[in-house]
Amino acid sequence: MIQHNREFEPEYGRCVEIAPLIRRVVAKNPNPFTFTGSGVYLIGRGDVAVIDPGPNLAEHLDAIEACLEADESITRILITHTHTDHTAGVPALKERTGAPTFGYGPHGPVSADDPLDRLDFSAHITAEENETFAKEWADIPDELKREGPDTEFVPDVVVGTSSPDERGVGGHIEGDGWSVEVVHTPGHTSNHVCFRLIDDGKGQSAVFTGDHVMGWATSVISPPDGDLTAYLASLERLLLVEDDYYLPTHGAPIPDPHPYVRSFIDHRNGRTEQLLQLLGQGPSTVVDMVPKMYAAVDKRLWRAAGNSMFSHLLTLRDLNQARSQDGTDSITAVWELV
Repeated sequence: MIQHNREFEPEYGRCVEIAPLIRRVVAKNPNPFTFTGSGVYLIGRGDVAVIDPGPNLAEHLDAIEACLEADESITRILITHTHTDHTAGVPALKERTGAPTFGYGPHGPVSADDPLDRLDFSAHITAEENETFAKEWADIPDELKREGPDTEFVPDVVVGTSSPDERGVGGHIEGDGWSVEVVHTPGHTSNHVCFRLIDDGKGQSAVFTGDHVMGWATSVISPPDGDLTAYLASLERLLLVEDDYYLPTHGAPIPDPHPYVRSFIDHRNGRTEQLLQLLGQGPSTVVDMVPKMYAAVDKRLWRAAGNSMFSHLLTLRDLNQARSQDGTDSITAVWELV
């Protein structure tokens, strides 16, 4: 059982010191996918790097700059991956600071049509629930309604790809008084990386995990760019180093991270077993299986859960344990055991 921490209530726009070399500002972009909003981290003193600027909201970007002391400047912008709740604010922050961006690369393949729009759970949602969800959706600003792929982002400096070692470390980013390892952690997206701050200023290592490991929920894995097999391998990769704590983009810090990461791996393997059991009862579709497997999950997240289920089905296909009846390997296909 994953022990999530959902007791996190940030004061939006406030600069909070996590450690001597780490500060955090949380953007006011809460929704069912971002939890309480996007946490933006500043590392270093004087020579400062920003990790994932978050949404393109002027008051939020103002808060990031207000976090700086008079003699400090933002010299680098580090990107964990290309979803808009992480990168929409990049162009504006670059214009304000002139800082170059560092990332693994552009976003991976995107479907011509959004698979989320093909999953219809209306038969499982009451009129009252539908009215509530519609009102909540209407209250979200248009620019924050879908935290989807950012297909425009291209890093100024490519990191994480040059002969990574067994821990996935593909290079370092050095600042004045701080050093970060770049760890390629594909799965949530193919270009996802984590940043390991070797020393946070008090002798501890902190990993900025983006959406790879979050404290409040599991990550969505959306094919074709998301990949379950890669995701599990990336979780195992993090276990090769005894880090002191993780700092995800959404939610509170994660202390004692190893048991937490192991629970993520067990959870995913358990979901695969559940899926095999459901298919063992007969051929079925994602729309039919999600309400059974994710009955305890917020229905507003069922479409995202359906995408993750689809990634499990594709993995079972690769293992020759499941197949689509029509051979299309589509998220809307009828799936069955081999």
